[in-house]
Amino acid sequence: MANIHPLATVHPGAKLGENVEVGPYAYIDDNVEIGDNTRILPHATIFPYVKIGKDCSVFPGAVIGAIPQDYKFNGEITWVEIGDRVNIRECATINRGTKASGKGVTKIGDDTLIMSYAHVAHDCCVGQHCVLVSYVGIAGETDVEDWAIIGGGTKVHQFSHIGTHAMVGGGTGVNKDVPPYSLCGRQPLVYAGVNLVGLRRRGFDSDVIRNIKDIYDMIYYQGYNFSDAIDRIEAGFPDSVEKKNILDFIRNSKRGIVRARDLHEKGGIE
Repeated sequence: MANIHPLATVHPGAKLGENVEVGPYAYIDDNVEIGDNTRILPHATIFPYVKIGKDCSVFPGAVIGAIPQDYKFNGEITWVEIGDRVNIRECATINRGTKASGKGVTKIGDDTLIMSYAHVAHDCCVGQHCVLVSYVGIAGETDVEDWAIIGGGTKVHQFSHIGTHAMVGGGTGVNKDVPPYSLCGRQPLVYAGVNLVGLRRRGFDSDVIRNIKDIYDMIYYQGYNFSDAIDRIEAGFPDSVEKKNILDFIRNSKRGIVRARDLHEKGGIE
């Protein structure tokens, strides 16, 4: 049975799981499903056509399921789908999808953290174990793969793609795709190496990390164009999950991947 504060507003058509907590002045509309043990804290707003998983927290001022900020939206039924153990902090916003995109759904994966004032636009897909730091804005139809971290205040162009285990420095603008396992930052955005700290924290073996670094050295620092580098990596490196992820990402990139930081520059990511 849900624990609904008497000052909350919950539409009778909403489906709340066991032990759901709804705080004072929270608003939950029709066609909303909320999983067991999830907390909707005071003054949070859940509009129609939202599914939220188990053990999530939606903090005060957050707005989930507002209609897309997109001229292509024509009132059609579209959704927001949020996984389990997702934390959505104060005043974050997550908009519904649009049918015009062919998706019709905005997705947030399990165990992801959306920090305060972050914005996830229509038809974005954010994977599992991701972190969107405060004031991040990701524009429509952006894909963020599992374990990616986007630093505070970063703005991501529509249709962008951020790869698995990548980290984007704070206060940047993403207008090119960010490949897997990479560390990127500065203005304009550049590749600055492999996300060594993140990979070590997640248990990647030193040999695997070295192999990733060698692949990126071939892509960025051996003087080859991307096509030639891919051919050399395909022929010269042993098969691995990481190699496949990197090459598939580059081949499928629609915006092109970020360029490299000049090796002669002093200092790292600021």
